[in-house]
Amino acid sequence: MKLTRMLPASCLLLSLMIPQALLAQKPTGSESPSYYNIGGVLSNNESESHFGTVIAHLNFDQQYVPRGTTYYDKTIRIDKNPIKTALNVCKHLISRRVYAVVVSHEPTGDLSPAAVSYTSGFYQIPVIGISSREAAFSDKNIHVSFLRTVPPYYHQADVWLEILSHFGYTKVIIIHSSDTDGRAVLGRFQTTSQTNYDDIDVRATVESIVEFEPKLDSFSSYLMDMKTAQSRVYLLYASQEDAYVIFRDAAIHNMTEYGHIWIVTEQALSANNTPTGIIGLKLNNAENETDHIKDAIYILASAIKEMTVNETITEAPKDCDDSGAIWESGKRLFGYLKTRNIRGETGQVAFDDNGDRMYAEYDVINVHENHSFEKVGSFHYDSEKRKMRLKINDSSITWPGNTGKKPEGIMIPTHLKVLTIEEKPFVYARKLLDDEIDCADDEVVCPHFNITNGNEQEYCCKGYCIDLLKALAQRINFTYDLALSPDGQFGHYQLKNHTTGIGTTVKKEWNGLIGELVAERADLIVAPLTINPERAEFIEFSKPFKYQGITILEKKPSRSSTLVSFLQPFSNTLWILVMVSVHVVALVLYLLDRFSPFGRFKLSSNDGTEEDALNLSSAIWFAWGVLLNSGIGEGTPRSFSARVLGMVWAGFAMIIVASYTANLAAFLVLERPKTKLTGINDARLRNTMENLTCATVKGSSVDMYFRRQVELSNMYRTMEANNYDTAEQAIQDVKDGKLMAFIWDSSRLEYEASKDCELVTAGELFGRSGYGVGLQKASPWTDAVTLAILDFHESGFMESLDKEWIFHGNVQQCEQFEKTPNTLGLKNMAGVFILVGAGIVGGIGLIIIEVVYKKHQIKKQKKMEIARHAADKWRGTIEKRKTLRASLAMQRQYNVGLNSVSKSVSSQNAEKTRYPILPPLPRTPERAWPKDKEYIVNRKNNSAGKPPPRYMPTYATDVSHLIV
Repeated sequence: MKLTRMLPASCLLLSLMIPQALLAQKPTGSESPSYYNIGGVLSNNESESHFGTVIAHLNFDQQYVPRGTTYYDKTIRIDKNPIKTALNVCKHLISRRVYAVVVSHEPTGDLSPAAVSYTSGFYQIPVIGISSREAAFSDKNIHVSFLRTVPPYYHQADVWLEILSHFGYTKVIIIHSSDTDGRAVLGRFQTTSQTNYDDIDVRATVESIVEFEPKLDSFSSYLMDMKTAQSRVYLLYASQEDAYVIFRDAAIHNMTEYGHIWIVTEQALSANNTPTGIIGLKLNNAENETDHIKDAIYILASAIKEMTVNETITEAPKDCDDSGAIWESGKRLFGYLKTRNIRGETGQVAFDDNGDRMYAEYDVINVHENHSFEKVGSFHYDSEKRKMRLKINDSSITWPGNTGKKPEGIMIPTHLKVLTIEEKPFVYARKLLDDEIDCADDEVVCPHFNITNGNEQEYCCKGYCIDLLKALAQRINFTYDLALSPDGQFGHYQLKNHTTGIGTTVKKEWNGLIGELVAERADLIVAPLTINPERAEFIEFSKPFKYQGITILEKKPSRSSTLVSFLQPFSNTLWILVMVSVHVVALVLYLLDRFSPFGRFKLSSNDGTEEDALNLSSAIWFAWGVLLNSGIGEGTPRSFSARVLGMVWAGFAMIIVASYTANLAAFLVLERPKTKLTGINDARLRNTMENLTCATVKGSSVDMYFRRQVELSNMYRTMEANNYDTAEQAIQDVKDGKLMAFIWDSSRLEYEASKDCELVTAGELFGRSGYGVGLQKASPWTDAVTLAILDFHESGFMESLDKEWIFHGNVQQCEQFEKTPNTLGLKNMAGVFILVGAGIVGGIGLIIIEVVYKKHQIKKQKKMEIARHAADKWRGTIEKRKTLRASLAMQRQYNVGLNSVSKSVSSQNAEKTRYPILPPLPRTPERAWPKDKEYIVNRKNNSAGKPPPRYMPTYATDVSHLIV
């Protein structure tokens, strides 16, 4: 609230006549003091007089001073000698138990207020500065109990940011002295820019920082470097003397003419050669010491009043001899002071954590002709919104060059530094040979500066992006120097702590191509640079020149054909059932034909023989012959029931053979290798226990994609240890079979798959994005590059680049190969040939066994023949003996019966007639066997109905068992 009006002179006189005995009174018990001595270290008599007057009036203001409480002033004159000032503080202020000290600023030096702060701060006595604006007083490690009603110089950076936002300037050059205040201005600007301006499009970025030593003699060398920068907005923090030198040299180099914008602080604005068009700041009430004294005293009274309500205030220190005494109430009083927020004579008075004045109000000053200062705006406190607000009258501003037209703030350079990276087919890089002077016509020189060892090597680049860069340079009219990425990476960030003048902040530090662009060491990135949110936060992207996604590359699985691939049409179970069915049907056929009453019947033949019935071996032969579609020459079923079963079996065999033939074509001719993986959602990729290696490139956009996706975190932890430095290494390992799956940009992987038909991409695209040209934030080339790329898409130029560099016609070749039906080769049908070979070998083995067995049988037959001959010979001998005995017996009968000769003769004739003697049979081996069929038949025919002859020669029975 506003301070009360000045009290009458009688009240002032009454307050001065208070007995000095009251000053010696001390509070008793645990109550707070009833009086408070307020010290003042002031610069002149007027300030001292005003200090006493304000305190006298304060005692009658019940809003700040309750009944029973009185304030007294104790003042000393500030001395330019800081040691003397410190001694005076001890002798005349601390010895009188001051509860706080208000300190002014000595016009010829800055050290005396610091001496007061050191001395009082040692005892935790609060010190309120009313004119000290140096950044050092913000350090609470040194000035532990110092706060001030004036803002420090570096707070002007907050107003700078508001002015830049008002005019739309997003790229600046900061020029500051190398002292504490200069560095504090830079730190405040950068921190506030990142903290308070979330919209990157309006956030001011520092293109270049120029730091100079105070007491300049010349600034020309710095100005020459500034001319090469893009920004033409200069923020200057310098003393009055240094600003004079800077303005002088800037005018010599024509850097104060139209197109250049200078925004300066209060000290620089006071230089006597400030150019026309400069915009500066001026603190309201900066030199009005009396108003600041009044605000400081009332703030102190407000804090003491609140503190007495909440707690007891102990006595202040009484001298400087007690080095170990720390006034705890003073420490807490300083905390109450920092929480004040009142409306005073100098505006809204409040403090931050460092004890610095907030809500300080400034006038925006514009230098017109004849070095006249005009107020064109203000930075003031908005009580409704409770925040600071900038208001500028643009029409009243005179810009450098004495014109009313606002400059653009940047100068668009026509020679750009372009970075790229080797990534086939977008960029091919080859090292320039020693005997080569220059690159080929279709190549561009692209040196590589190795940041590891500091060596530079010459390379030649060509490819998709190089042709795009040439077209962009021709279309939007710029020249360029091309170079490869220093560390060979696209760029990823790391979080690091950075300490500034006001605290510690966490920042993202980029490397690779992105790091070069963020550090403004490059203007463009023309490479297969994926557009993603992390990168877009720090750099600009053009519209995509190629749309793509992420996919998986793996080696195409070889055909599954093996030596038994011809068995693939049927499962093992079906093959077993077919084999069993053959033999079961053969057995049933044999049984049906065996037990059928019509199984055997006579055939009308000349020889009159009967055909044999179907035996088991013939039935098996018949079943296999029907199944394998071979001709059946013999051994067919004869019964009707067996023939019905044979017809059914023939139908079954036809179906089985037809099914086998159809499936054989599907398995061997139309077989296409399938990918092992179905895509990113394949369970084997998500399962860390699966023995499947997958990887990507470290720090790439794909790597960032996996970091963002929570559902892929388990997979990312597994593949993180396998990630590669370059895509070339990973692709080669996929070809060699060392890596099962490589996850990368679809454009590159499709190119590799089109070049090598043994490689294949798995699954559908995911993480769809595009490749864009990278530019610096707020680059003037952004719109021009984007419009050119859109035009290239419409004109078909990008499509022609795709055909020339990515596909090469190889995709069509691979597609033609995929569409062409496969022909069966030895690999597919090797098992069949092996089966035939096994049959041949088996047949040869069987014939050998048969030959050996036959030889054995022949030997046995020869032995049997020898036995038969021996038996025949023995039989003949026996027959001869029998015949001889018979003859002798007949002879004896003849001799005994001579008398009955006639009877005997007639009897003999009768015997001969009845039993004629047969001629002896030929004794051949074929007829020697008694069971010979032909012999038995003939014997039957010859002796049918007749008894056997009495003395007929007979053969012996089989005696083969007697032969050893």
